[in-house]
Amino acid sequence: MDKPVVSCENSLDQSFWETKWQSQQTAWDIGEASPAIVEYMLGYSNKNVAILIPGCGNAYEAEFLVSNGFTNITLIDIAPKAIELLKEKFINTPEVTIICEDFFQHQGSYDLILEQTFFCAISPNKREEYAKKTASLLKVEGMIIGLLFDKTFEKKGPPFGGCSAQYSAIFDPYFTIKIMEECYNSILPRTNSEVFIRNNRQGRPYHASGYYSSIVFYAHYFWYVSNCIRYCSSGIYYYVVY
Repeated sequence: MDKPVVSCENSLDQSFWETKWQSQQTAWDIGEASPAIVEYMLGYSNKNVAILIPGCGNAYEAEFLVSNGFTNITLIDIAPKAIELLKEKFINTPEVTIICEDFFQHQGSYDLILEQTFFCAISPNKREEYAKKTASLLKVEGMIIGLLFDKTFEKKGPPFGGCSAQYSAIFDPYFTIKIMEECYNSILPRTNSEVFIRNNRQGRPYHASGYYSSIVFYAHYFWYVSNCIRYCSSGIYYYVVY
């Protein structure tokens, strides 16, 4: 039986993450772009796709992408200190847009979202909201690729772990899960403890307001009414003529 993921007792707000950056408590930082993401993106031919990296930290993946010709990369982090460092790093890099913002408030439209130790850093009770939000930010046929922990942690998070069965239940309502399998090229300390994912956004838009659902409902309603009118009119015409 899968172990439940324990929620965090801390408030994972901007102050929490800013304190981590200011005190250099960034144990999640692996010091390089994730090998699994690097390998996947090396086979990605369209260099002009709009890419979002949420909770980007030091954004080693962005460095790799720029060096390999990608031209449209957006980085989001909630910690001002992280943003300060990123702006220094990418000062002469017009391909990279840097935003200090809560991911869940972000608005945009992207072809690809890269997931690298952001999902594990948010409270587990926000995971469904994460899936819904990423879907809303992706264009039709857009996708999210990256890594999720395939383990549970003994200490209170973050990070928070989980397993493929839990992740499938979270993403399935919003994505077609193309790949969710053990990562064979994790960094050594994370060997056998990560899954690589590639989830394709399903073909309908997602809005927290339910706007899409309302449109569909009224479209079906007016279609039904118009057909009823057409049917009744035909019946009246038949009765009068014959």
